[in-house]
Amino acid sequence: MRFYRLFTVLLATLACFDGGFAYGGDLYAIAHPGLKLSADDIREIYLGDKEFSGGVRLVPMENQAAQAEFVVKALAMDLYRYSTHWVKKSFRDGLNPPAVKSTDLEVLEFVRRTAGAVGYVSSAPLDKDVMVVRKF
Repeated sequence: MRFYRLFTVLLATLACFDGGFAYGGDLYAIAHPGLKLSADDIREIYLGDKEFSGGVRLVPMENQAAQAEFVVKALAMDLYRYSTHWVKKSFRDGLNPPAVKSTDLEVLEFVRRTAGAVGYVSSAPLDKDVMVVRKF
C-alpha cells in the first residue's frame, strides 16, 4: 500500500511537468482519408468539442509516446490541465477521453483501418492510406 501511494505521487508529479519525457520534434496530426478536417479542427476534436465530420463519427486516438508534446503544442496546455479537462467533460457531458495507443506504428495502423479515426505521430507518415491534417 505504501508503494502504491509513492507511485501515485510520482505519476502526479510527472504529469505536472508535462510528462517529463518530451522529445521536442515535429508532430503530425493524421486522419483516415476522406474526412473533411481543417488544421483548426484538431484542437476541437481532442478537447471533445467536435465529434462528427459530415456524417462520420470521429474517433480520436492518443499516442502515449508523444502525448505530452502534443498536448503542449496542439492544445496549448499541460497534461495535468488536459486530464482535468477530460474528468470534467466526462461528468458534465458523458463523453469519454480519447483511447490510447503506445506507439506511432499502432496509431498509424488504427487510423489506416478505422473510418473516422484521427491521431498523431512523431514522424511524417509515408502511407497514402492516411492524410496529414496538420504539422506541429
